[in-house]
Amino acid sequence: MSCSPVPTALTPLGVDGFTPDPRISLRITCLCLALAGCDAGSSTPQVLVDITDDTGIHFWHDNGMTGELYFCETVGPGSAFLDFDGDGDLDIFLLQGRLLGDTKQESDRIFTPPAGQPTGARLYRNEGVNDLGIPQFIDVTTSSRIDASGYGMGCAVGDIEGDGDPDLYLTQFGEDQLWVNQGDGTFIDGTEQAGLGDGRWTTSAIFIDIDADGDEDLYVCSYIDFTLKNHKPCFSESSAVEYCGPSSYTPLPDRIYRNRGDGTFEEMTSASGIGAQPGAGLGVVCSDLDADGRLDFYVANDGMANRLWRQVAPFVFEDTALLAGCAYNRDGRPEASMGADLADYDGDGDEDIFVTHLTGETNTLYTNNGKGIFDDESSRSGLGVPSRRWTGFGTAWFDLENDGDLDLFVTNGAVKRMEERVAAGDPYPLDQPDQLFINRDGKHFEEIAAARATVLQEESVGRGAAFGDIDNDGDIDILVSNNCGNVRLLQNRVGASNSWIGLDIRNDGNRVETGVRCEIRQGDQSVIYRRSRRGGSYLCSNDPRISVGLGTRTENCEVTIFWFDGLIEVFEDLSLRRYHTLRHGEGIPRR
Repeated sequence: MSCSPVPTALTPLGVDGFTPDPRISLRITCLCLALAGCDAGSSTPQVLVDITDDTGIHFWHDNGMTGELYFCETVGPGSAFLDFDGDGDLDIFLLQGRLLGDTKQESDRIFTPPAGQPTGARLYRNEGVNDLGIPQFIDVTTSSRIDASGYGMGCAVGDIEGDGDPDLYLTQFGEDQLWVNQGDGTFIDGTEQAGLGDGRWTTSAIFIDIDADGDEDLYVCSYIDFTLKNHKPCFSESSAVEYCGPSSYTPLPDRIYRNRGDGTFEEMTSASGIGAQPGAGLGVVCSDLDADGRLDFYVANDGMANRLWRQVAPFVFEDTALLAGCAYNRDGRPEASMGADLADYDGDGDEDIFVTHLTGETNTLYTNNGKGIFDDESSRSGLGVPSRRWTGFGTAWFDLENDGDLDLFVTNGAVKRMEERVAAGDPYPLDQPDQLFINRDGKHFEEIAAARATVLQEESVGRGAAFGDIDNDGDIDILVSNNCGNVRLLQNRVGASNSWIGLDIRNDGNRVETGVRCEIRQGDQSVIYRRSRRGGSYLCSNDPRISVGLGTRTENCEVTIFWFDGLIEVFEDLSLRRYHTLRHGEGIPRR
């Protein structure tokens, strides 16, 4: 059965700081001996290992199902990596569901949460790595004063006041919430004061400085006009009762908000042009995709044309997806788009788009020609055919091995039940394996051998996937949020053996600056292009720091940052294997 709650065990805590702990070097050389570095049933060293049971994280997602097959049961949850206490390591926030309907009782549940699990979303504080290099967490939700007991979907992390403390915006099936970080380990509900909140069904969201005025604005994806009151039965091709799809309900327009500079927001949805075109939005990414100096948004819509919102003036957008070649797939058909991410996977200086889709479709790779025009390279890249059997959700480009090439992870989970398993007594048979694709030459990808990543073969109902360096060792780890299942923290076991450099980009205050373009140079090697970001994937917020894999090279790096205000600065002679905080105004101006 795919939805069986199994509580994880609590473990003792360790201590760590912002720069890599010296014990990490020991882990790099002997972790295979200390922890086997491999799956219990395999002698092959593993690239990713599920360490959740050893971290102190105890979280099982409750979708609240009672047999009605409410559409919203299948969509969440997401999660976030954030350093809420400013101690230099990533903490974890996890969205939670609950029983749906005022008349429902605990006895109506199909699945009972693990004994002792608290209700509502949870905040886990990172206490550093233990002697085996495993990060340790404690649940600090109660002391943080976060009370997020709604039916959670996703979250965005941002700094609405520019005080250096990351805040949380929670999207929900129901009223959204803004939790404002007070800088002392606590949060307050600032939703009403900020002028935010949305009672519709919202999904992914991004904080980013849209108009380059020095503060972070907000984009929120809206899904469909489904409520418990307008719930209706839907049917499979064999006439069996089934979960509905998005075409059964009216799509909603996304919303966009301008930060007034004081932590309050003005809704710009109608004035921006975004409100004129509804779409069943599930994923959103942001970058300057046409290299005109303004940030644009790409929105993954479920079963409809995707949107490329090109910013033509501050907070004025036009949908150019059709002309740009990224509204539909190569065959001119809309697909069930879920998660999305963008990065320069081919090293040509522009950012390309990857989108996950439904079983029977293929995930889609849109390659940028440098002018914001895209070509569907899904088949030629090798990413198309292996994805056809599965339904993809959370995804991101990341450098698994720190060899300089961007790879891809996809977490999968069906949305339509397998009827033979329902007949056999499984009420929620949506579990599927995850996938990891290795970049071979900047053009072609190969799915990693099962023996090297046996954890990916453990089938779950994958939804959100957040990406970040949870142990500060320079490689990217993955937090997978499973619907009606345990969260999984996958630790990277191969990247830290190669050279790397980490960049923590800040404005001239202390706010993390996301969305800025960086160029990394090392000797006479080719330039590496990266952009700081929190958004992307599906319902999640990621580590805003940039971690750049450099393979076996050992020379120090030079980093050029293209700030939103037009300033271009160079930071020289940056050493490897550590994170550098690079602040606006502290580099060498480039003329």
